[in-house]
Amino acid sequence: MSTAHDTTGFTLDAHRLEHTALRTFRIAFGISGAAAIVIGIVLLIWPAHTLVVVAAAAGIYFAVTGIIRVVVAITATTTSTGHRILSIVLGLFLLAAGIIALRNLQVAAVTLVIVATAVIGIGWVIEGVLALAESRGPRSGWSITFGVLSIIAGIIVAVTPVWSAIWLLTFTAISLIILGIIAIIRAATLGRKARTERP
Repeated sequence: MSTAHDTTGFTLDAHRLEHTALRTFRIAFGISGAAAIVIGIVLLIWPAHTLVVVAAAAGIYFAVTGIIRVVVAITATTTSTGHRILSIVLGLFLLAAGIIALRNLQVAAVTLVIVATAVIGIGWVIEGVLALAESRGPRSGWSITFGVLSIIAGIIVAVTPVWSAIWLLTFTAISLIILGIIAIIRAATLGRKARTERP
């Protein structure tokens, strides 16, 4: 049984939105699109500086997380001694990692990108192996193809992390710019037809 307020799942229907809600969506799309374009351009023009900022944020995060873990472990007297010791050790390790990253931002940025790229490569290899292991039956051609290509791509990325990181950063920057432009177009066109149809 349908009602007048029946919805269509997850569809964003501008005709069903009030003026305030429509304006909120348009502002959100516009701001997110502009931010994506700016970040994409910055990442494309100044990749090294952008990575340094990311490394600094990671360093601050590790340092703060480490301090919190140590403080919680010292003050949480109801937990077991073993758990508190492990938390203190982990907290000191995170704190040290954060301080080292903040004192060597350039090295931390390069290391962060290389490690992240290598992890992606290893993940693709594992995904390819799983796809091959699961490819049984008469119609497993696509699974085998995916598995082989995933393993090859993963090995290339894991063996050449620096080149792969450069490609990944460029692809990410271009994707952000394109997605940002699309978001701004959505912000400009969302509800235009609904506005013209309303009395």
